[in-house]
Amino acid sequence: MSPVPDSPASPWRHRFTGTLRAALVPLVACTAALLLLTAYTTTGAAGDPPARISVGNGRIFAPLNAATTAAFFDIKNTGAAADTLESVSSPSLRITMLGRNVSKNGTGRMEPVKSLVIPARSEVRMTPFTVDVMVLDPPRLSVGNTIRVDLWFRTSGQMTVETETVPARW
Repeated sequence: MSPVPDSPASPWRHRFTGTLRAALVPLVACTAALLLLTAYTTTGAAGDPPARISVGNGRIFAPLNAATTAAFFDIKNTGAAADTLESVSSPSLRITMLGRNVSKNGTGRMEPVKSLVIPARSEVRMTPFTVDVMVLDPPRLSVGNTIRVDLWFRTSGQMTVETETVPARW
């Protein structure tokens, strides 16, 4: 008996099967990788660990003069990543900016600060001798007044804090 000749569709079938087999390995590998990455991100293990910022002990000095005063906060970061305080604002206060007390030649003065890094697992306490929020041209404030202040963090976003007006004490 003579062998049966191949049908005309046979070369196409071999080519299609070969192509399918060649594409199957990368397709399975990509699908597996996608499933593993999805599981990885869903568990929260992917990316930088978050900062966990809390702000308390907000206080603002009752102005001694009409030109300036200062506000202070205790900022705690219990997270595994640092965050940055970029600005401070308030609907009740006119001009606010971060500032740092600098001594040169025995004279202290305030200098503006662009931002304040809150390291991971730490607390930053603002004081008149370190960093604070300078308030220029403050409104009339009496001891006991409460002022809403918004702190803007790079990662954590906006945090609103109620500050109490206290007597100026160094």
